[in-house]
Amino acid sequence: MATKMLMPLLGQTMEEGTIIKWFKNEGDTIQEGEPLLEVMTDKVNMEVEAPQSGVLRKILAKPDDVVPVKDPIAIIGTADESIDDLMGGAPAAAAEPATGAQAPAAPAQPLSLEAAETPAQQAVEKAEIAPAGEGRVFASPGAKRVARERGISIEALAGRGTGPGGRIVEKDVMEYAAGAKATPLAERIAADMGVEVGGVSGTGIGGKVTREDVERAAAPAPAAPAAPQAPAAPASIGATIPFAGMRKMVAQNVASSHSSAVHVTLVTEVDMTECVKLRELMLPEIEKSYGVRISFTDLITKAAAKAILDKPIVNASLQGDKIVISDRINIGMATAVEGGLVVPVIKDVQSKSLVQISKETKDLVARSRSGNASPDDYKGGTFTITNLGIFGVDSFTPIITPGQSAILAVCRIAEKPAVVDGEINVRSMMNLCLSFDHRVMDGAPAAEFLARLRDILQSPYLILI
Repeated sequence: MATKMLMPLLGQTMEEGTIIKWFKNEGDTIQEGEPLLEVMTDKVNMEVEAPQSGVLRKILAKPDDVVPVKDPIAIIGTADESIDDLMGGAPAAAAEPATGAQAPAAPAQPLSLEAAETPAQQAVEKAEIAPAGEGRVFASPGAKRVARERGISIEALAGRGTGPGGRIVEKDVMEYAAGAKATPLAERIAADMGVEVGGVSGTGIGGKVTREDVERAAAPAPAAPAAPQAPAAPASIGATIPFAGMRKMVAQNVASSHSSAVHVTLVTEVDMTECVKLRELMLPEIEKSYGVRISFTDLITKAAAKAILDKPIVNASLQGDKIVISDRINIGMATAVEGGLVVPVIKDVQSKSLVQISKETKDLVARSRSGNASPDDYKGGTFTITNLGIFGVDSFTPIITPGQSAILAVCRIAEKPAVVDGEINVRSMMNLCLSFDHRVMDGAPAAEFLARLRDILQSPYLILI
């Protein structure tokens, strides 16, 4: 019996999804569990599996269509049955079983919406699929999580899956990881550096992979910058780049923010000399104990949370006729990915240590760039930090993230002559640029926040208190 496939719920807060592309054409035979289409929600691209076997009779939502959750996107059935009744637009809850629902024994018995959508969610949650392309690797969400935690590329397990249909499950990843024989510290560093421990030759006792082995394996390839700018498409002369997908969504978001919020930007210069010294002092011990390398962005994130506690107006949002100051400090980290920009969010930064912030930031950024982040990783932000310092940028005007009232731009740290106690010294100087919504706050409170942040960074031991 032909059924309508509904837009699945791909995240707890998802309300709608954008169709990126269909992997099958109308009339193609499909198998339950195979990738059927790609959907983008909140700038996260996810592949959706076919909920049942049959024939893709009709595609109801075309590429670039924005479809609310539970609205029909396709009709799946047999090759010779009529689908005229499903083309008439009958409500999904009363006229048809939803994605993947089994046909009832008595055709006249309607299915409730709750009963209909459950198989759709199960079909999506059953497994995550590797990015589109030849040689897709089928893996369960648990397997991907374990692989990510241990710094293992899921593609390395291709053909080793013991789950249904050759799908990779957690046990497969654990067995693969055990074969690597790496020390816990080496595994953590490998995860941070993006090195697959399974491919590293160990020089430790019993052939175990050590921290030095991981660093040596990573050395031949230049370390990736903290936030590489990925172009939306090859920037060749005369090229035409489609204005669609993530590029279009990013454009819509920034245009909406720029046209709705009243942007004002303040700039201050910060002497980062003491911050540089503190980081150099902490690095060896933190790397040895926790296997993570603290960055300046981590320090600035922690400092920003402390400054927000003193000047919470920058952590506010305009909601109708009310200005609501959030009781949580959830800082978004603007991250360049292929084709655009995403902002994964570190929740409750004020209650996390510097090590926790560093680990969580690296994990969120890595998952965002690999396409493994969930829609919920981008939800709940109250303040945003964007860093272009690694590109040598000295000043820029960032666009406020929609729903927030301020964004902090971090610029490069450069040695410059500066007057200290009446004498000229070479100091490590950096600019911070704060864009704020003038509807929510005036210049004075915004400047007070920026001044407080500057003071904390110039006396960085305050970060640790």
